Amino acid sequence: MTSLQGQSVELSRIRRAAIIEAQRSGLRQEDIARHLGVSPGRVSQMKKAAAEDSEHKAPTGPLDPRPRVLVERALPTPPAIRGSKSLYLTEAQQQGLKPERKMLFVGQEPANEHVALGLRVEPGDNVIARRKMFWANEIPVRISTSYFRLDVGENTRLDGEGFVLPTLQAAIEDMGHRFGNATETLTARPATPYEADLLDIPGEWVVQVLRVSYSTEDVPVHALETICAASRHSFPVGQVTGSDQF
Repeated sequence: MTSLQGQSVELSRIRRAAIIEAQRSGLRQEDIARHLGVSPGRVSQMKKAAAEDSEHKAPTGPLDPRPRVLVERALPTPPAIRGSKSLYLTEAQQQGLKPERKMLFVGQEPANEHVALGLRVEPGDNVIARRKMFWANEIPVRISTSYFRLDVGENTRLDGEGFVLPTLQAAIEDMGHRFGNATETLTARPATPYEADLLDIPGEWVVQVLRVSYSTEDVPVHALETICAASRHSFPVGQVTGSDQF
């Protein structure tokens, strides 16, 4: 019903624009009525009704009836969730969603500019990439890639096939790294053709979340780039108690 209502409002707007365009070209209301097979009074009603809808009603949202879910991506991620078997699986299950994941790629690839900046390497330098795909209720929602410098992850469990067990965090700590701090940067942008195809979001935008984690020795150990289908996510932002005001 919502989808059809949205289509009706949009069609009314288009019809009104066509009537205005015809009048500006020199056609009288009687001429337009004759072409449409209605009375001149009906043409006036069409024009007025569409104007009221467009001026006073909020947009009804996408007309496409594709299924839509909203997955939360908390910022910053609570430590208990980040240390779990899977950040995404844990978050999605807590939200009552049916999560799925699949490993798409493990190997070396050239670092793009923002990942290179985070890992303090040169753009184009090879880094280890672990790329995963995520679904919620069988709908694609997210692509997530972990990046590691070669001097951190080469010839370790971090560049092995499949998921790192029991957790990626445990594997990093087993290598002697201790968490110091992290920064998370959100960027909204149009989806690339690759992202649009995987997430089934032609013509839509994504929210790119880049989290770079540094060790206590200030070594950029892990860069996590998450590409979120923008229309299927919300981003709750938490703040530490006592550090803000009303």
